[in-house]
Amino acid sequence: MIDRRPAAIAYCVDNADVAAAIGFASERGLTIAIRSGGHNGGGLGSVDDGLVIDLTPMNAVEVDATAKLARVGGGTLLKDLVDATHQFGLTVPVGIIGTTGVGGLTLGGGVGHLTRAFGLTIDNMVAATVVLADGSVVQCDVERDPDLFWALRGGGGNFGVVTQFSFRCHPATNVLAGPVVYDLDDVETVMRWYRDFIAAAPDELGGWFAYLSIP
Repeated sequence: MIDRRPAAIAYCVDNADVAAAIGFASERGLTIAIRSGGHNGGGLGSVDDGLVIDLTPMNAVEVDATAKLARVGGGTLLKDLVDATHQFGLTVPVGIIGTTGVGGLTLGGGVGHLTRAFGLTIDNMVAATVVLADGSVVQCDVERDPDLFWALRGGGGNFGVVTQFSFRCHPATNVLAGPVVYDLDDVETVMRWYRDFIAAAPDELGGWFAYLSIP
């Protein structure tokens, strides 16, 4: 159970708010935590005695069906992104829990049911808007500030506050997904079987393992 008590929370509605929050924290020596959806199991979306920059008001999703692109606010939840793209018969490869924030998932990689078919969430990010530590706002992609774009793709939230993502979209299809439960005593046999099975399976089929205590 994560129980952290920030000194203040800044609910930001635009880039100017984020820049002001960063400046406020810097002037007072406050540690910053950035919250997109607050799903992180390690509690990285909060901080004791510091400032939480909460991006949840920045949750607009704009879909360009012709270009197959989605522009997504840094505080958007996955379920809202998926709902918006599905209206156009499109989807973005994201995680499996709808209440996860797009920011934390993307900057950490992003694994989900469509990973083997279309790659990680971060593989489908084509551009980002970032507020840097000095309060400046930059747009980055493979041509504009490519080093920052490279660092964001798997580097976590260590290089600035990403307030908007642009994602490549793919045609939405029906996905059959669910758990298959085995006894822990069978784990070695099952993992060996899965290793051989998945090597020959089509990219449309994926899976992962979790060790759980089931009542």
